[in-house]
Parts: sequence; C-alpha cells; structure tokens
Amino acid sequence: MIKMDLLQAMKNRHSVRSYTDRPIGGSTKESLLSFIRQCNEESGLHMQLVLNEPNAFDGFMAHYGKFSGVRNYIAVIGKKGKDLEETCGYYGEKVVLYAQALGLNTCWVAMTYSKIRSAYRVDEGEKLCLVISIGYGSTQGTPHKSKTRESVIKEQATLPDWFKNGIDAALLAPTAINQQKFVFFFNDYVVSAKAGVGFYSKIDLGIVKYHFEVGAGKENFRWA
Repeated sequence: MIKMDLLQAMKNRHSVRSYTDRPIGGSTKESLLSFIRQCNEESGLHMQLVLNEPNAFDGFMAHYGKFSGVRNYIAVIGKKGKDLEETCGYYGEKVVLYAQALGLNTCWVAMTYSKIRSAYRVDEGEKLCLVISIGYGSTQGTPHKSKTRESVIKEQATLPDWFKNGIDAALLAPTAINQQKFVFFFNDYVVSAKAGVGFYSKIDLGIVKYHFEVGAGKENFRWA
C-alpha cells in the first residue's frame, strides 16, 4: 500500500470488539493470507489466520472484555527471544492496517481470550504472544484520546516536519489500555524510541515504531 493509504487506514482504524457473522472470504481472505505470509517471511514470525473458530472468545474473560461475535482471529506467534514482543507489535500492526484497508476491523487482545491449541500451530521454541480479533465489525469503533506531541518527545529542539509527522502517526497507534507509554529521541536524522513501564509495553513499542516509520518516511531517518 502507498503511504497515503496507510495514513488513512491509521486514522480510520479503531479497536472493535463486536462483530457481525459475515465470513471473511473470497479475494479478501486470499489477500489477507498472502500478506500474512509475506510478513512472516520478512520477520521470521509464525502468524496464523484462524477462521470460523468461536471458542477462543466464548469464555468469561472475553465476555468481561465486552467481546461478542468473534469467530476469526490472528494468532501472533514467534520464536522466543528478547525481541519477540517488539517484532510481534511491528508486524502485527502491519497486518492490522492492511486488514483495515481491506474493509475489516480488528482489536489487539492480550489476555481476554482462551487458548484453543488445536486452532493454530506453535512449534518448538515458539510462543503465542497474543491474538488479534478480526472480521466485519458491528461498528467502526471510536477514536482514543491521545497525548500531545510534546509529551512523547524527549528533546524540544527545532524538529523537522518529517519527525513531527512521524510522531503524529505514532500517536494514532493502539497501545495497551491506551497507555501511550513511549518516548522518542531525536538526534539529527537518527531516531530512537523507548518503551515505558507497563503491561505489553514492548508490543506497544513495535506498533508505535511502525506507525512512526509510515508517518516520517523511512528514507528520512535511521533507527539508533
């Protein structure tokens, strides 16, 4: 997808917990499977699309989390290691925004689901990090409240437009319980981002870094 499509997907995409019974099929299903396969090849992850499997979101915790009608999800799986969570966040969000552009809705789900081991494959040395519910939402969700640009930038030097654009995109990123516990550092064309302390903050960091790259343009900077 081109940058403008991705930025529009970021603006349009909100967490959705309630879904219709419309199945994911046809060219939408094929495009999604192809993109997940491409992201797995690039990242070394083992993400899997699980279709028509209602049991993961049929327990107490899912109802407590106000999920309903979830029959499809992406199992975000990868090899255990110190970078796993950040990688899951980065590539999971790539899939989320691609799904949004296909007309689908999503929600990152870390705890309020049941693990149905027969629905996906976790190979030796791998770990299921979380899942992403996916389907046609009953609604399009609602925007979350964002922090200010200044509150997530460590230095307040004269900042180039590309950096500001990257921060604006990062602030559109979904984070656990909308914590937005991240901070960016700017040094000429070198950028670094650090996760704060909190649940799933490393996954959040991966999501946020992908958003920043799209907004800033990868050609304008390098990560520290």
